[in-house]
Amino acid sequence: MQKEAMIVNDFCITFSTVNGSGSATANITLMRSLFRMGIPVSGKNIFPSNIQGQPTWFTLRLSRKGYLGRVKDDDIVVAMNPVTLVKDINALVPGGVMLIPDDLTCPDVRDDIIIYQMPVRKILKEANVTPAFRDYLANMVYVGVLASLLKIDIDLIKGALEYHFKGSQKAVDSNYETVKLAFDWAEKNLEKKDRYITSRMNGTEGYIMTDGNTAAALGAIYGGVQFISWYPITPATSLAETLHEYLPVLRKDPETGKDTFAIVQAEDELAAIGMVIGAGWGGLRAMTSTSGPGLSLMTEYIGLAYYAEVPVVIWDVQRVGPSTGMPTRTSQGDLTMVSFMSHGDSQMLIIIPGTIQECFEFGWKAFDIAERFQTPVIVLSDLDFGMNQWMTKKFEYPDQPMDRGKVLWEDDLEKMLESNNGIWGRYLDVDGDGIPYRTLPGNQHPRSGHFVRGTSHDEFANYSEDGDVWVRNFDRIKKKIELARESLPKPVRVMREGADIGIIASGSVDSAVLEACDLLAEDGINTDYLRIRGIPFAKEVWDFIYDHRLTYVVEMNRDGQLSQLLTMDFPDVAYKLRKVAYMDGLPLPAKWIKKQIQESEENLSW
Repeated sequence: MQKEAMIVNDFCITFSTVNGSGSATANITLMRSLFRMGIPVSGKNIFPSNIQGQPTWFTLRLSRKGYLGRVKDDDIVVAMNPVTLVKDINALVPGGVMLIPDDLTCPDVRDDIIIYQMPVRKILKEANVTPAFRDYLANMVYVGVLASLLKIDIDLIKGALEYHFKGSQKAVDSNYETVKLAFDWAEKNLEKKDRYITSRMNGTEGYIMTDGNTAAALGAIYGGVQFISWYPITPATSLAETLHEYLPVLRKDPETGKDTFAIVQAEDELAAIGMVIGAGWGGLRAMTSTSGPGLSLMTEYIGLAYYAEVPVVIWDVQRVGPSTGMPTRTSQGDLTMVSFMSHGDSQMLIIIPGTIQECFEFGWKAFDIAERFQTPVIVLSDLDFGMNQWMTKKFEYPDQPMDRGKVLWEDDLEKMLESNNGIWGRYLDVDGDGIPYRTLPGNQHPRSGHFVRGTSHDEFANYSEDGDVWVRNFDRIKKKIELARESLPKPVRVMREGADIGIIASGSVDSAVLEACDLLAEDGINTDYLRIRGIPFAKEVWDFIYDHRLTYVVEMNRDGQLSQLLTMDFPDVAYKLRKVAYMDGLPLPAKWIKKQIQESEENLSW
C-alpha cells in the first residue's frame, strides 16, 4: 500500500453498541487519546431515552483541519450490536472498515468494504475477566484493536484510563490489560488492508475537552451565581449537577468555611422557577436550567419576572419537541416560543452561545445582562452542545467586574431623594433609558420598601387599572428591551472577498456552517457568514442582510424559526432571506448545508 494513498487524521469512526453496556468509557478513552496526540477530534453521542438495552451510537470525527461538525457517512464502524448490523454496514463509505466480534455473522451485502473480525470472547478469557464484567470490558477489545490498526499511542490510552478512573488502580489495570491483550493480538494477527491511519500533530495545543453544560456551570460560578433551583430533565440535568459538584469546592467563605450559595432540587419546574424568581427579587444572582417541556411549564412565572422586572437567568438546553418528543436528540426548536414567552405582549432577552467557550462566557455575562436590564435572560443552548464532548480553547476568567445594575442602598437612595425632590419609585424612569432603580431586602432606609407586582401598577408600585398608566409603564419596559438590543453579544462575522450571498445562523450549527462555507468556496461560491448571538437583533444583522443579494438562514428546526423572527424584525429586507432548515434530531452536516445552498444558487441561475 503506497504511503500517499493513506488517509491521515481525517476520518470518522462510529461505535455501534447497546445502551448501558459500558461503551462510553471505551469511546471517551479513545477520544482523549487522540486529543492528546494533538489531533482535532469531536464526539457525538446518539443514545436512546430509555435506561438500557436499546441501540446507541458514538461517533468520533478526526479532522486535521479542525472541523468539529457532524458528518453523515462513516469511514470506520465498530459493530458490537447485532440488531443494527445491516444499518451500520450500509452507513459505511466505499472502502470503509468494519470491526466486528468473530461470533457475529456479518451479512454479505457489500463487497466494497474491509472487515476485521475480533476474538472478543477469547481475549476476555485471557484477561481473566469475571463473567459479571465481561459485557462491559468487551468494549476495551475494540480499543486495543483500533490502537493497533490506526497506530494510536498505547501509552496515551493507558493515561486516558488513569484520568478517567482517577485513582482506582484496579479499574485501570483490568481495563488496560484487556486493551493490551487486544492490541497485541491485532499486531500479530491482522494484516492492515485499509487506508486509515493516525499521526501525531499539533492541533490541540491550548485546548481542553469538555461539554457545554460543564462550561455553562463553570461560567455561572465565575459570574457569582448564588442560588440555583432546578428539576431534572434531559439534556439539562448535568448543568445543575456540575454546579453541585464544583460550587462546594469553589464557593466557600474563606473565613467561616460556610457555603456562599444554595442549590435546591425542586419538586417540579413550577417550583424551581418560582424559587429562582424569589431569589432574584431578593438580590441574589439566581438561575435554573431546563429544556423545552420544563420551559413550557415555567412560562407564566417567567411572564411575572418580565413584568415585575426581576432579573433571573434560565438556561434552555434544547431537545426535540413538541411534547415529550425525542428527549435525547438535539434541536433549535424553542426559539419562537422563548422570544414571546408568556401571554400578552412580551419580548425576552435571548443570548445564544455558538461555541463551548461562549457557553462559559455567557454563563457569567447572562447575570450582568439580567441585572442591568432587570429582566429574565434566556440562554439558548442545545443537546449537541450540552451533552457532547468538544475541544475548546481554555476558558478565560471574566475580564470585567460584575454589573449589578441600578441597585440603591441606603446612602444611594438618600442621595437620589435629595436630587429628585424627594421622589423615588420602584418603576420610575429616572434616567430616561427605561430602566428603573431597585432596592433589595436588607436596605434599612425607610423609603426603600415597595410591592413587586404582576398586576398592573404605576411608577410607585401602586395597583392601578388606569389605561394610561398601563400604557406608560408597558412602553417603558419596551424601551429598555430595545436599549438592550445593542448591549447583547454582537454578531460574529466571517467575510470572504467577492461574496454577494450571505449565511446567517446561530448556536451549535456554527461548526457545520463554517465548514460548509469552505466547501462552497472550493466550488467557487464565496459566502459571507454572520452568527447571531443575541435577540433582539443588533443593527449589524439588518446591515448584513441589506448588503447581500441573498441570505440563507441555516437552522436546526422544521419551520425556520430564526428566519421567521428576522422577517418580523426586518420586513423591508425579508425578501432577501432564504430558509435552510431541517431537524431530524441529529446535528446538521456541513455537506447537507452546502448542497442546499448550491442547489438554490444553481436553480436561480436558470
